[in-house]
Amino acid sequence: MARPGMERWRDRLALVTGASGGIGAAVARALVQQGLKVVGCARTVGNIEELAAECKSAGYPGTLIPYRCDLSNEEDILSMFSAIRSQHSGVDICINNAGLARPDTLLSGSTSGWKDMFNCISPGVVETQFAFKLHDKDPEKAAATYEQMKCLKPEDVAEAVIYVLSTPAHIQIGDIQMRPTEQVT
Repeated sequence: MARPGMERWRDRLALVTGASGGIGAAVARALVQQGLKVVGCARTVGNIEELAAECKSAGYPGTLIPYRCDLSNEEDILSMFSAIRSQHSGVDICINNAGLARPDTLLSGSTSGWKDMFNCISPGVVETQFAFKLHDKDPEKAAATYEQMKCLKPEDVAEAVIYVLSTPAHIQIGDIQMRPTEQVT
């Protein structure tokens, strides 16, 4: 069922980066539930293809279109936007969610690596596979990231996206800060 205020977005196109898991997958699913066409992109699209099939079998009114794109590769980005422009006449909503993690400390990491990471905006601690990618050699450390507090869920962030989009057209929300109430920094 469409949330009040979301009718104006029905059949419009949203681009969700990092849609293969976590927050991106939750946002893509929520937008498809609201009747949007969603291009979900990531470096690998297997999970997005599975999510698209789930959304279709659930009878959601929107459509999820998987698209392989490595956002660290300018040619991939230009190709994706060219395809979107020619097949869908452009993007109405862009949820730039793709993120990456660096296991290096600030002092030992490369400047370019940290610049890439700082260019990614993140809410507070969200329970996803992110920590397991960051600490891929230490799964216990990764699990501990999420055990020390009640973390945000990807669906919490997706709900905030739907809230912003469902506000009346004369309202502009420029910033939302989200984090678990137990998170101190």
